[in-house]
Amino acid sequence: MPQTSFATFTESLQRRLQQPLPGEAAHRRMMSGSRQRMSVRPNEKARRSAVLILFYPYRGEIYLPLILRPIYDGVHAGQMAFPGGRMERTDENLIRTALREAQEEIGIRVTDVQVLGQLTELYIPPSNFFVQPVVGVMKHRPDFYPDPREVEEVVEVPLATFLDETIVGDTQIEVRGVLIDAPFFQIQNHKVWGATAMMISELLAVIASAEIPQQGT
Repeated sequence: MPQTSFATFTESLQRRLQQPLPGEAAHRRMMSGSRQRMSVRPNEKARRSAVLILFYPYRGEIYLPLILRPIYDGVHAGQMAFPGGRMERTDENLIRTALREAQEEIGIRVTDVQVLGQLTELYIPPSNFFVQPVVGVMKHRPDFYPDPREVEEVVEVPLATFLDETIVGDTQIEVRGVLIDAPFFQIQNHKVWGATAMMISELLAVIASAEIPQQGT
């Protein structure tokens, strides 16, 4: 794709996010075999939550941060994810949830974030979360101040990396004592799988359908 300005990327992506989204059709590309065989839908006890997918220009490219969760007693311990978490009563909407959680987890300034739109909500059965991905941009690379209780590492990834088909693989991962077939993105030394990979798959489908150039300055 030809090089474009970050402003052009932002405008193109914002326009595309206002149109119908690919949703489950894009999710299925990175969906585990067990989930494809099951019909999983949110129940009345599902907890609303949101994550922030944040783009920013850096060194002539477009980047977005992922986080590595620390090891703890929980279903998402040690996994790669977008910053985010559950909706609080004080949050007026899920966009506010995504911004607040990102500020708490990786220390970004929410006043510097321009929200472009949202992807399709995604249900995560193991934790019973119904997650809203929120897409935003910053005009500059943020200073990261990760909360060590929530974040083991902030991993900055060029968008171009995700467009490389060679990073997509398939493996078996043990979840609560059960082996599942899991497609993944190989990002640096980490495997990004599960709900985060499904969100990325929809994001890439949105970018491809809008023919958005991925290089930015």
